[in-house]
Amino acid sequence: MKIVIIGPAYPLRGGLATYNERLARAFRAAGDAVRIVTFSLQYPDFLFPGQTQFSADPAPSDLDIEVSLNSVNPLSWLALGRRLRRERPDLIVFRFWLPFMGPALGTVARLARGNGHTRCVAITDNVIPHEKRPGDGPLTRYFLSACDGFVTMSRSVLKDLQHLGFGGKPALYRPHPLYDTFGPIRPRAEALAALQLPAEFRYLLFFGFIRAYKGLDLLLEAFADARLAALPVKLIIAGEFYEAAAPYEALIRQHHLESRLVRATDFIPNEKVADYFCAADLVVQPYKDATQSGVSQIAYHFERPMLVTDVGGLAELIPAGEVGYVVPPTAAAIAGALVDFCTQPEKQAHFEAGTRRVKQQFSWEVMVAALKEVARTL
Repeated sequence: MKIVIIGPAYPLRGGLATYNERLARAFRAAGDAVRIVTFSLQYPDFLFPGQTQFSADPAPSDLDIEVSLNSVNPLSWLALGRRLRRERPDLIVFRFWLPFMGPALGTVARLARGNGHTRCVAITDNVIPHEKRPGDGPLTRYFLSACDGFVTMSRSVLKDLQHLGFGGKPALYRPHPLYDTFGPIRPRAEALAALQLPAEFRYLLFFGFIRAYKGLDLLLEAFADARLAALPVKLIIAGEFYEAAAPYEALIRQHHLESRLVRATDFIPNEKVADYFCAADLVVQPYKDATQSGVSQIAYHFERPMLVTDVGGLAELIPAGEVGYVVPPTAAAIAGALVDFCTQPEKQAHFEAGTRRVKQQFSWEVMVAALKEVARTL
């Protein structure tokens, strides 16, 4: 098949770009001709909360990436849509994660599928955003109505599609594939040495962009528990602030946590991801709202036990008691699970064995097959 993926990719950075590039490689391994169309402008600077949108890594030499779509310039939407209509790819895979992208992606889809041949299938990370803003509903519907079908990575998003009135279109649920692009598992001692961390502590890892819905405040409250304070355990915070840091700093001061934290609050480059996960004894995702999480799939790749909160689709991929903990999104519940883990060292080996078993089901071949299956039903 002739495939076009439209969404973030190099020179943009972050989990969406990593995913789309890995998906392109999976299509190519299946024998398809594939290219990615990414953004020349993804977000205007005033809408982007991080330090930079762009990667400092070299360009991937094995991928065909076109940088041409401007999220706020309708002329670029029209030009790309009309060109794709003429080129007649068999399948366009859109990555949809934010209502702001609805006008650009929806316009491209409408124009491209006007040739009567091209099918437009969206991987919908969210259709109801974590952080709601005025106009979200119309922008999302504009995009969804332009698509032929959908693949979701959580059952909760599949239900959201039905709730929004798009249940009549072909849609499949397939779990988020493994993020296997960050290198092999490293010995813990090597990872600790690379991060210059002492080996006498156990380490909990909060990883990824820091936003309100990800619940770092809950984790800091939980980590203040006196039972944890008495144990040789530290919390690694590895990720860039995408909102004001002041409320978190206030919690750290209030609970006197500074000496118990390891801070890495800049963007974590790809080549350092393995160090943080392989140094960690437990990966903690204390989210207040979620659909699916790429962090879980990095943790599975590195065979790290996990603690997740029971929100949205987050718990779907984490069998409680087999690979870790699933708890309510409260500081007390998180603290209880952390104490259980940190006071029973034998649980780590049990959970690690569980991750090795469970991770076998999260393949990129399954995702490629699902996208093609939705297209074939049209």
